[in-house]
Amino acid sequence: MKPFMDKDFLLYNDTAKTLFHSFAEKMPIFDWHCHLSPKEIYENRQPEDIAFLWLAGDHYKWRAMRSYGISEKYITGDASGYEKFLKWAEIMPYCIGNPLYHWTHLELQRYFDIYETLSPKTADLVWQKANDKIASGSFAPQSLIDRSGVSHLCTTDDPADTLEYHSALRNSDSFRCKVLPAFRPDKALSIDLPTFLPWLESLEKTSGSKITCYSDMLAALQSRIEFFDTLGCRASDHAFAYVPYARAGIDELEKIFKKARDGENLSVEETDKYKTELFRFFAKEYSRLGWGCEIHIGPMRNNNTLMFNSIGADTGFDSIDDYRIAHGLSRMLDSLNSESALPKTVLFALNPKDNYVIGSMLGNFQTDEASSKIQFGSAWWFNDNIDGMREQLKALGNLGVLGKFVGMITDSRSFLSYPRHEYFRRILCGLIGDMVENGLYPSDDIESLGKIIEDISYNNAVKYFGV
Repeated sequence: MKPFMDKDFLLYNDTAKTLFHSFAEKMPIFDWHCHLSPKEIYENRQPEDIAFLWLAGDHYKWRAMRSYGISEKYITGDASGYEKFLKWAEIMPYCIGNPLYHWTHLELQRYFDIYETLSPKTADLVWQKANDKIASGSFAPQSLIDRSGVSHLCTTDDPADTLEYHSALRNSDSFRCKVLPAFRPDKALSIDLPTFLPWLESLEKTSGSKITCYSDMLAALQSRIEFFDTLGCRASDHAFAYVPYARAGIDELEKIFKKARDGENLSVEETDKYKTELFRFFAKEYSRLGWGCEIHIGPMRNNNTLMFNSIGADTGFDSIDDYRIAHGLSRMLDSLNSESALPKTVLFALNPKDNYVIGSMLGNFQTDEASSKIQFGSAWWFNDNIDGMREQLKALGNLGVLGKFVGMITDSRSFLSYPRHEYFRRILCGLIGDMVENGLYPSDDIESLGKIIEDISYNNAVKYFGV
């Protein structure tokens, strides 16, 4: 029987162990997609306790707690941090098979030197040990990022954001990690949502321009893209349930925009036309500037109306949608490629049924502008577990060039989430170790194989995004 989460966790043969300990383990982290707050990074405040670090905004944990039957009082309610921590400890033994079980214990081990497993029996011991560590210092955001070996990270920022904290961090001499903005214009694209008009007012304020028509909005957005670029932006991000493709001319777009400005409801066709053309505008700008364009496909958001009305979005009530995605995605990429305006693009599939759709789509639009210009993004959200990561890696290996993969992201709001990169690297080394041990790949040049591991862990992403 193998010991629980020892140094060879997820490494089941000698090749996997060598690849991880000699190559992957030492590599720094480039976290090119996360939801960390640049304000919190800049202010660099020491956390109150482990409950604040772990439970304050982690909807992964919130979903698990609800599934166990914990009252909302102890999840997003007014219970104390200690009470919420005890509830998390209570459910922990029952999370067998869930990556949260592994992430929890990786974080306890890596940041707190705690090797006891979390349960109701050990809750008070873990609470005390962890909080003693926190009280001793080195748990403010910048310290945690430095300790995690992060060289660069890209936050997720709205076009209307002032980026004041990015500017301040850029001028800091004491913090080694480069914190870069990433352009996330979902609110600009969501013309059909109630958030659109308030967002438009924010864009007017930030851009310093009056927006009365679609063309005005494009001008304001272009000015924001240029500003993002001055602060080192190298990536953009978009979330689509499906990628729309319905073309429209400028006159029709102006009419659609005016209807939205006047508070009129839009048809699905009108919304798709607006999203198609606005995304094409963005993509051409990214191509011009050499940014990477991330497209996250497949979430179905805010399913629980009662809870959305009570505690808002991003609180653990999203799931996987099942749209057919191939046609719209293909036509969108082809339209840009036909105009020599297709940017470097990373396609993420939330629904694992689409792994082979995405994996096969990559080869349609590769060029010599960049190695694997069109990428298959890492296993994401509901898929960032052992099975999901292995299946994404296997699909990419079967259909593309795995050695050029740009690797893992945290996609997280937690400053303790960086062991997810270790988790990914162990799974990667385990999978490739299996190939070697089973005679599917030669074992006579471990250095060359190690370079592939190092590249997937870090080097490929650095080169791809140009940081």
